Amino acid sequence: MKHRTSDAHTLAAAHALGALERGERTHFEAHLRACAACRQEAAEFEATTARLAAAVAQPPPAAAKPLVMAAIEEVRQLPPRVTATTSAPAPTRGLALRRRAVPLALAASVALALLGGLAVWQQQSGQDLRQQARQTRGQLDEVGAVLAAPDARTVHGRAANGALTTVVASERQHKAVFAAGNLPAPGAGKTYQLWLDHDGAMRPAGFIDHDGTVVLTGEPADASAVGLTLEPAGGSPRPTTEPLLLMPLPA
Repeated sequence: MKHRTSDAHTLAAAHALGALERGERTHFEAHLRACAACRQEAAEFEATTARLAAAVAQPPPAAAKPLVMAAIEEVRQLPPRVTATTSAPAPTRGLALRRRAVPLALAASVALALLGGLAVWQQQSGQDLRQQARQTRGQLDEVGAVLAAPDARTVHGRAANGALTTVVASERQHKAVFAAGNLPAPGAGKTYQLWLDHDGAMRPAGFIDHDGTVVLTGEPADASAVGLTLEPAGGSPRPTTEPLLLMPLPA
């Protein structure tokens, strides 16, 4: 498979998610040895992907295990699925892989943590689970689109309360993703509110009540920083407390 030198700079996200073909992976790993910028970007994508998956992880319901154990003897094992592969011109195949594999790989890594046991217990709460699945797929699509964007840029920070934060922004997608870990509980009647700093004017950009990942509301392209404050439940039209975090958006 042949590559143009400029192509290698677009593969950091796919490499971090293990979504490259063998030839592309070999080519990119050779490129990493000579490109400090891509080494840093690949490391940031790996850390961000792990944090996004861990932040949205939820334990399966208590009923999942007994249902699995009760049904396991009644379910016939399926034979392995073998798919024939065909060759495609290298540039077209590689480009299509990069466009499809990155959001799908991210979706898989987060969905496995978020929707464990869904197939087993969906009959017990069918409608609720279908709605949850649709919402989760929508969230994964949004997060995956930002993370997989060719112009995605990442910045990490630490809030005054010790929370570890990550922002991934894409001008092409007109969106930014905020992830938090080790975020203390906000307390009764309180919530964490996110803000976009537009020339000193703080505009509401959503909420995050615990460790997790959210897509910021508003237009990040015109903003210079992301803020985090502790506000009364329901939020405020403007910050009422000192920012716990005011982190410049990635350039």
